[in-house]
Amino acid sequence: MANSEMNNQEKFQLVISADGVTSTDERFTMDKLYLGDNYKPLGVIFRNADGEEIKRKLNKGERRVSCQTLPRIACQIFEKELASLSVEEKEAFPICRYAPSMELIRGIYSGVDEFRRHRNSIEYVVYKYDAGRQFVFYCWNLFSTVIFAQECLKRFGHPGEQFVLTYREKNEKEMNEKKENVPEAEPVQETSGYNNPYSSMLLESKNLIFRGAPGTGKSYLAKEIAADIVSDGYYDDCKSLTDEQRQQVEFVQFHPSYDYSDFVEGLRPCINDDGSMGFELQDGIFKQFINRARKNYENSLKSKEIIEKEVSVQDAMMDFLSGIEFGKDIFKTVSGNEFTITSVDERYINLSIPGNAMVNTLSLNVSEIQQMLEADTKFSKVKDITAFFGKKFATQQYSYNFALYNEILKKKGKRKKVIHQEELKKYVFIIDEINRGEISKIFGELFFAIDPGYRGRDGEVATQYSNLHANPNEKFYIPENVYIIGTMNDIDRSVDSFDFAMRRRFRFVEIKADERLEMLENLEDEALKNEAIQRMTALNQAIIDVEDLNRNYQIGASYFLKLKTLSFDELWTDYLEPLLQEYVRGMYDEEERMIQFAEAYGYSKQNRGEADEMS
Repeated sequence: MANSEMNNQEKFQLVISADGVTSTDERFTMDKLYLGDNYKPLGVIFRNADGEEIKRKLNKGERRVSCQTLPRIACQIFEKELASLSVEEKEAFPICRYAPSMELIRGIYSGVDEFRRHRNSIEYVVYKYDAGRQFVFYCWNLFSTVIFAQECLKRFGHPGEQFVLTYREKNEKEMNEKKENVPEAEPVQETSGYNNPYSSMLLESKNLIFRGAPGTGKSYLAKEIAADIVSDGYYDDCKSLTDEQRQQVEFVQFHPSYDYSDFVEGLRPCINDDGSMGFELQDGIFKQFINRARKNYENSLKSKEIIEKEVSVQDAMMDFLSGIEFGKDIFKTVSGNEFTITSVDERYINLSIPGNAMVNTLSLNVSEIQQMLEADTKFSKVKDITAFFGKKFATQQYSYNFALYNEILKKKGKRKKVIHQEELKKYVFIIDEINRGEISKIFGELFFAIDPGYRGRDGEVATQYSNLHANPNEKFYIPENVYIIGTMNDIDRSVDSFDFAMRRRFRFVEIKADERLEMLENLEDEALKNEAIQRMTALNQAIIDVEDLNRNYQIGASYFLKLKTLSFDELWTDYLEPLLQEYVRGMYDEEERMIQFAEAYGYSKQNRGEADEMS
């Protein structure tokens, strides 16, 4: 996705009062509410006359935001007033008119069946209150209940009260997705522009670990937070991020054989130019990610003048390298040694020196030549380069650096570009199953650098292979714009060996089994979802009733997503029963416990046998 599309990630605010409806989107009009199909909600609040803001209260199984968010908070604020209306007043209550020429949709009903008798449609919202009572009324796109919310303010509100709905345009993928009419809800916690309630928690703490029972959606939650943060509250799904934003998120899963060379850096086999095998130092996934974040962090601190100088140097090097023929064009050092450039990568310019009997190949450090070109110093001889890099004695490379420096300098400053200062971005690194790896082996000396109190150059460390770097004095640090999320299952045996030095560098947040029930909305069947919640709740109660077990052994909602393709009985026999057997293995009353679990879940071998015979 192009940068221009990233820059168009604009949020809009729709302010609904008793007197009118206005939007920061100039295209909005009350005469075309059907255009709500093109927009996605980001959040909604109720603001009273004193400026106090009230958010949507969460119910079990609700997502944070959807097209039902606005009518739900309107029902929440004016629940008593709506409930006190007579049947006739409810049925006449204005809900929606998509355009002046279209019908005014009316009616608040006490149940889905009653709603469908008046309007044969699946496009409705159900708001539950007062121990089982319901408001059911029409709801489809983002703007379909604007009139309903405004009517609530007109009838029941006080002067100055408002609903404020934040929304954005849908992207192409979202426009092509099937519409889902599912109940969702707002985050309760204030998040300073972010949609996920845990986003501000991560920003405050830098390092966060989600712990809890298996199947609670910790990994999915981590990705939601990452998307929320890097898109500034615009997306909640990593799949929707732009290509550039995806570079700000990295995901890795630890396992027992994972080590320092995978994570930080290490020697890896490579094929040399002459076809022989060798080894070269390569950055691991974490160091590569940090290099991207660090480059952004350091560039965001640079002045426009410095950026212009760097861009001019990069352009000059690009012009020079793109204009030569590798292995053919001949260059000379001051002493007359001829050489050709055979290849170039991000780190090195590789040379061939046919006339040198001792060393006929050489690799020059790209960053050293860039530093020379960006410097205000004028290099007129090789000795100047030696002094510039603080060396006592010149090296062979400096003769060739000097030759290329003079060639590239001819290209420098020929073009002018429009320069913009780089915006500081946030980078999120996710470590799934963080406790399954041997932490001290994987992180090594980075224990110090990842500490939230030592972000930036205060936490600089020399890595284990620093003597092999082009600059042996180079230090590694984690910049301020990096945030780390880990996930771990509390019942995993490796939790006990999780390094205490690492524990104190992370904020631990428990995700309980019933906290992520909104995942079950993906079942797209209200009855199936409700039965799944009921069975899960009963089973989890039976689990914590066992003396040697606790809530860390409870079953999370993600297991029940398998009901898309499995029956409840198949879910039990193929997934839940084997897991629970591991829980109780070795207990004196193992068989009795399994019978209790099966009964709580609603599984019966007899019923299963009867079903098999009938089939």
